[in-house]
Amino acid sequence: MPTARLTITIPENIWVGELSREYADAEFEVLTAFPKEIGGVALAEITATDGEEIVAAMRTYEAVLEVNLLKQTADTLLVQFETSEPILLLPVKEAGTPLELPFRVRDGSVNWEITATQDRLSRLADQLREFDITFDVRSVTHEIETTQLLTDRQIEILTHAVETGYYDTPRTNTLTDLAADLDLAKSTCSETLHRAEEKVIKQFTNDVDYIDTDAIGLAQQ
Repeated sequence: MPTARLTITIPENIWVGELSREYADAEFEVLTAFPKEIGGVALAEITATDGEEIVAAMRTYEAVLEVNLLKQTADTLLVQFETSEPILLLPVKEAGTPLELPFRVRDGSVNWEITATQDRLSRLADQLREFDITFDVRSVTHEIETTQLLTDRQIEILTHAVETGYYDTPRTNTLTDLAADLDLAKSTCSETLHRAEEKVIKQFTNDVDYIDTDAIGLAQQ
């Protein structure tokens, strides 16, 4: 399953974007967040030297329905707030994509990491555009599930080959030495290693095609 890493730019007319740009040195870490039928609720930690001023500013926005200060230290405040404009929750809610928490908002932008199917990532991209939210794709990767792809013996041999320099350039370990290390016949070691390499390379090739950003709709228009 692919993991997309995005940088989201919050629209200028959304309160959290305006607030975080006004206090550009502050960091808003959203610890938990969930949408309601109308609006949403979040728990956030604000790190700033002027945290009380920021909380006071939050309360002035019409879209912020309630703000509760739960904890305060020298430079951090823990707040729970309710908003009628949960702009960062609506696209993921509509697309049905799970959002990794916590995430940080700073100076009008936020970095997201989302693991979902190709179809749901494509829907997320459509929803972001629907809400006029611009974004940049930092990376889209697909982790190869070697524990399912390879047998325990193949994992053991392949891991040992990597650790002892068999795949280094120049190579610092030979097939003969590798077989001796593992107490295997050279032919058995070669055959097992080749089968493991074949599975990993084929899986990697499939994933390169699968995670193409154009294919899942994450390339910017």
